[in-house]
Parts: sequence; structure tokens; C-alpha cells
Amino acid sequence: MRLTALLATAGRIKLPPDYRFGTNRPWTVTARRLNPPGKRRRKVFVDHIPHEEWSVFRGDTVEILSGKDKGKQGKVTQVFRNRNWVILDGLNTHYRYLGKTWDYRGTYIASEAPLLLKDISLIDPSDRKPTEVDWRFTEEGEKVRVAVRTGRIIPKPTVQRKDGIVPSQWKDGPKDTPPEDTLDKTYTPTLRTLEEEVMEALGIQEPRRGRNTFWY
Repeated sequence: MRLTALLATAGRIKLPPDYRFGTNRPWTVTARRLNPPGKRRRKVFVDHIPHEEWSVFRGDTVEILSGKDKGKQGKVTQVFRNRNWVILDGLNTHYRYLGKTWDYRGTYIASEAPLLLKDISLIDPSDRKPTEVDWRFTEEGEKVRVAVRTGRIIPKPTVQRKDGIVPSQWKDGPKDTPPEDTLDKTYTPTLRTLEEEVMEALGIQEPRRGRNTFWY
């Protein structure tokens, strides 16, 4: 589905006032099963965090500050900025049966539940301890994350794509097109059709002219 179609679909969906958001999109079957008609669930309010102040990204190592896994450290695998949620790899899990039917109990699996941003703390790579972070600028004008406790820069994590490629570490091969060639303007738009451009390039002349036609 294209991004424009996805945004248009999300804009047309009208949710009830007592709808409780989850990690599934509201129009999916799983989200409808968790919010059946007539069921009232406690609404969870979150404080909006501006985009430029968000300090936790996918691939960061954080420590849980509260809950059953308090004190454990894990890697961030998913980020939900609209709900101030993060999901850690293998932590804050709950177990359930998947594919349960009347004659089969289903497959017992573990899935990670989201954590609020206030329940985690970023880890300082210098001493592997939790710390608060602040956005500051270097002498070169680069915006970086700085640990408040130690004053050290915490670089953004390098996350690879689904195909295993890290864009910042990619090296062009012999068959890759250099960036300067991709930015080189080699086409000049005209009002002529493709056939007219081919005829001009091959030196073909067409003296014939079509007759005027009328619909009546």
C-alpha cells in the first residue's frame, strides 16, 4: 500500500471516544478484537514530545526503571513516537496462545509489550550505567546527545536495513552508479512526442499531413 493511500485510510477512520490504542493499526483484525463494540477500557494519556527533543532511537541500549524487569538492560527494536512507546528485545514480555481453536490449544509464544519513555533510561557507553541526556551542539554545529552525568557524547546507533545493508558503511562497487553521475542532468524536457524525437534523431522526414475530421 502506498504511503498516501495509507494516510488517507487512517484519516477516514473514526474511533470511539473510549478506544484504547495498541501496537496494531486500528483497522486491523487484531485491533478490533482487542477493542470490541461496547467494551470500555481505561484511557491512557501521554505527553506530547516534540520531534527535535526525542532522544531514544531504534538500536539504542536502555535500562528499565520500573516494572517486573527493573534494572535489566536491552536493545530498542521499535519506537512508537505518537504514544511515547519503545519495545525492547526480549524484555517486558507477556505469554499467550496463538492460533487457539476448539480442539487445539494454540502455540505458546512470548511477545514484548511496549514501555513508556519515562520508564526507561538511556545507557552511557562509557560506564554502562543509566543517565539522562541532553541535546547540544558541537563546535562544528552538529547536534549530538550528551550524557548529563558524565558529559560524554552518545552517538546515534547505526541500524541496518532489512536486507542487511548499513547505509553509512556502504561502499560502491564496480557496477554501482556514482552519486555525481546520478545528479548529472542528461535529459532536456521538450513538448515533442517520443516518435517525433526518434524521427529527428534518425533524420526521418514526414511530408504527409492528416486530413481534418469531424464528429458529425
